[in-house]
Amino acid sequence: MTTGEPTPGLRERTRRAVHREIAEAGMALFLDQGFEETTVDQIAEAAGISRRSFFRYFATKEDVVLGDMIERGHRIGAALAARPSGEEPWAAVRAALMALREEASGGPEEELRIGRMLHGTPSLRARSLEKHLAWQEVLVPELARRLREAHGLDGVSADHRAAAIIATALTCIDVATDTWLRVDGAVPLEDLWDEAVAAVRA
Repeated sequence: MTTGEPTPGLRERTRRAVHREIAEAGMALFLDQGFEETTVDQIAEAAGISRRSFFRYFATKEDVVLGDMIERGHRIGAALAARPSGEEPWAAVRAALMALREEASGGPEEELRIGRMLHGTPSLRARSLEKHLAWQEVLVPELARRLREAHGLDGVSADHRAAAIIATALTCIDVATDTWLRVDGAVPLEDLWDEAVAAVRA
């Protein structure tokens, strides 16, 4: 059985493999010696490529960490679209976000180290928030469609409510992550998100 999606050609598979190798080399250096202390030249050397080749795959050093954020947003959107049509909006959004979280690789300690790097580096924090705005552009239309179909809302009302829910959900991710880092992961991130959402919905 096929998915209907074209199989990437050899050139594209090679490009993806090199992209992944550079990202892995960069992340290893970032976690070992710090994001700001790591240079593009060091990443290129660790990946066995030239500085010029690095910039064929990544526009900035920040993109080594956050380069797939837009793709993640589309995966969340696909997960949201796949949720049952009558599911309550907040439940559907939560399930879509958790589907992405289940993709996370590495153990709890590595997740904490990456989280501390993201939230402790101003340039990474800014880029992360910027790309969350791009997530809204993907998620709001899908949630608005669900609200129109399930509740018979007009376009303006559905868009307004969907935008409010998605913006709040993403803000709750940031708040939950801050707390999760502060308690060194002692409380599961998803529980902290649930608590944050419950607080704003109370």
